[in-house]
Amino acid sequence: MFESLSDKLERAFKVLKGEGRVTEINVAETLKEVRKALLDADVNYKVAKQFTDTVKEKALGQNVLTAVSPGQLLIKIAHDELKDLMGGEKVEVDLSGSPTVILMSGLQGSGKTTLSGKLANFLKSKKQKQPLLVACDVYRPAAVDQLKVLGEQIEVPVFAEVGNNNPVDIARKGIEFAKQNNRNVVIIDTAGRLAVDEQMMDEIEAIKNAIRPNEILFVVDSMTGQDAVNTAKAFNDRLDFNGVVLTKLDGDTRGGAALSIKSVVNKPIKFVGTGEKLDALDIFYPERMADRILGMGDIVSLVERAQEQFDEVEAAKLEKKIAKNQFNLEDFYGQLQQIKKMGNMKDLLGMIPGVGKAIRDVDISNDSFKQIESIILSMTVQERQQPAILSGSRRARIAKGSGTTVQDVNRLLKQFEDMRKMMKMMTNKDQAAKMMRSMPGMRR
Repeated sequence: MFESLSDKLERAFKVLKGEGRVTEINVAETLKEVRKALLDADVNYKVAKQFTDTVKEKALGQNVLTAVSPGQLLIKIAHDELKDLMGGEKVEVDLSGSPTVILMSGLQGSGKTTLSGKLANFLKSKKQKQPLLVACDVYRPAAVDQLKVLGEQIEVPVFAEVGNNNPVDIARKGIEFAKQNNRNVVIIDTAGRLAVDEQMMDEIEAIKNAIRPNEILFVVDSMTGQDAVNTAKAFNDRLDFNGVVLTKLDGDTRGGAALSIKSVVNKPIKFVGTGEKLDALDIFYPERMADRILGMGDIVSLVERAQEQFDEVEAAKLEKKIAKNQFNLEDFYGQLQQIKKMGNMKDLLGMIPGVGKAIRDVDISNDSFKQIESIILSMTVQERQQPAILSGSRRARIAKGSGTTVQDVNRLLKQFEDMRKMMKMMTNKDQAAKMMRSMPGMRR
């Protein structure tokens, strides 16, 4: 996410590394590179210029504390300005109304239909709502079928009228259906086009006027950069939408849309799509995104994702097993599945400060655990629960069954045993303290 921009900004700020004080010359030199990095990321020219002018003005107007280098000061100012550029604070979707009606808009290919499914899943699982999806795209082949498939996957009903080519009528009937069936959120998926045209705008404006939605969301492919911002302006001029959703933010995103769109249309980014799965939708936090762009990680989002998969009862059971040295390969396999549910592995590691840059050129796929899983699943239940019984012949059988080697099996078992010892030590404070006291220089 924004890797190229992050690299270029890091190189720009290195200009001030080792400088003793902020001067107009060294700040100008740095910000020239910053502006170039923003323009390369397809940020709107006026937005890039305004950003660097503001940072320069604030930097030259401050005295550098003895504990802060000029480079650190400029990064802090740039961070705050990036945050403000993207909206400052998070803005959530308006869920007032009975039912709440959310109208989805955007060009064809922006991921609007999939996003409708993701939003329904988000509202159902995280906001405890009862959503209804309404299929109003009467033009694109299989659009209705696609929405129905998504609805089945997340167990959310879909209202559609095959043969009815009037999207305004379908939208009205969908809302009535929601009222009669106790669905408190209606998400209306509308038709998109390959480009902005008058017919498209007239149609979606007619839907808006007929149903008076509580929320209009503009869905945009973040990989289209500056074109996304221009399209957003055209839609906003006609619809006056409430917020933006950036899709495909996990792809080869240069950052132009995320950094420019708020300034150009003065509407907040409310959600970001970060993957293909239906749970890959996150609330947009400007400050956290500024952290990531500047290579500071995003530990808060990482903790939140972990908490979503956290089960207090299971955690308590595991803690007892670890303390008694009873943590086994079956428990380990269960923990791997919890980690995988948190999202893309490279994205997760990138949230750890300092790790993102280190793994930038490393190929880390979600299949990283496959070999471990294959080895564990090739064991019997007894072997997973009692790894100590794994003799040489058993290990050979497991290797053959998992398509690996005996060395792979041995390596996994050794790593598991080392991890189990470490986990037990961490739960036993007295033992940990004793170990610390026995180390040279740690005796009292």
